[in-house]
Amino acid sequence: MATSSLAPPEVPMELHAGNRDRLLTALRAHLSATASPPRGIALLQGGEEQTRHCTDHLELFRQESYFAYLFGVREPGFYGAIDIASGQSILFAPRLPPDYAVWMGEIKPLPYFKDRYKVDLVFYVDEIVQVLQDRFSQHGKPVLFLLYGKSTDSGNYSKPASFEGIEKFDTDLGTLHPILTECRVIKSEMELGLIQYANDVSSEAHIEVMRQAKPGMKEYQLESIFLHHSYRYGACRHCSYTCICATGENSSILHYGHTAAPNDRTLNDGDMALMDMGAEYNFYGSDITCSYPINGKFNSNQATVYNAVLKAHNAVISHMQPGVKWVDMHKLAEQTILESLKNEKIIHGDIADMMTRRLGAVFMPHGLGHLLGIDTHDPGGYPEVEIWILPMFMQV
Repeated sequence: MATSSLAPPEVPMELHAGNRDRLLTALRAHLSATASPPRGIALLQGGEEQTRHCTDHLELFRQESYFAYLFGVREPGFYGAIDIASGQSILFAPRLPPDYAVWMGEIKPLPYFKDRYKVDLVFYVDEIVQVLQDRFSQHGKPVLFLLYGKSTDSGNYSKPASFEGIEKFDTDLGTLHPILTECRVIKSEMELGLIQYANDVSSEAHIEVMRQAKPGMKEYQLESIFLHHSYRYGACRHCSYTCICATGENSSILHYGHTAAPNDRTLNDGDMALMDMGAEYNFYGSDITCSYPINGKFNSNQATVYNAVLKAHNAVISHMQPGVKWVDMHKLAEQTILESLKNEKIIHGDIADMMTRRLGAVFMPHGLGHLLGIDTHDPGGYPEVEIWILPMFMQV
């Protein structure tokens, strides 16, 4: 029977307070550099609960990532504000109807949220206009810095906060997103601890899947073993992304496992398995992929490919150090794989010419890796002049 030596760690709200401090420092530096007044309100809208299409079935809620980064709030329907001049943090909670207590549980008072999330002030959402006008208009109408910008991974745009009466304020849609995005790139020690824990849980779960996998099982059974272990032993209710439990020919599909390809193939003797799954803990995620033969023994072709990838993996790690360019490491991985395949006489020709013609993309049609944090593909870290590279090296 599976066991675990891990214990879910407590999450100090100082983690999110530190994230807010980093944002304040960056915003103040930007305003100073642009000779702008060092005041205004950074205002974000948290996620809303969603029902399944037109039904009353509530989907399992997960907080919007930027809001989670700054405030750590688990509940839906919140707004959060940070006063740039004073550094005060404010939460606005939804005012729930009395029958919420019957169907959904206790209606928490405002002091509960102030204590739980370690913010300076808490009000109701319907008080946003009054609070911002009464408390932050000593220098005139306060400017609201709203979150709006494009994700370099999805191409989707962040949703700027919106509420009744927002037209009473001046708004800035261009400042907050790039600054906050770059704040998320460098992780604090507390953030790294949560990422490490999520990876530790995921590692245990992957090992349990490996132990139980055998011919005749279904791919979704492997997925269920991972989910069960991560939740039961690791308190990880969410995954970082849709589980990819690919065997046989499915292993060549980069994002297999979605609804149209739902991890439902039967495992055959001689199959390779590619398991790409990661647990999430307190918003922070993991991303682990491992490949192995279902019957426990590589055949010669499988060993050739596995060892080519392993050699590339080791080459990149041995060359990584501060100052090394990400793209150069991607090219090193491609070159190493091509060299291995040439040595095995799978491909023929000049390696330099292959690199010029990007033959490596046939075997590795995705990026070397990606940033990891509150999102599996955490944002930021790409200078604007290098954004053009992204379509060439799509992330997985």
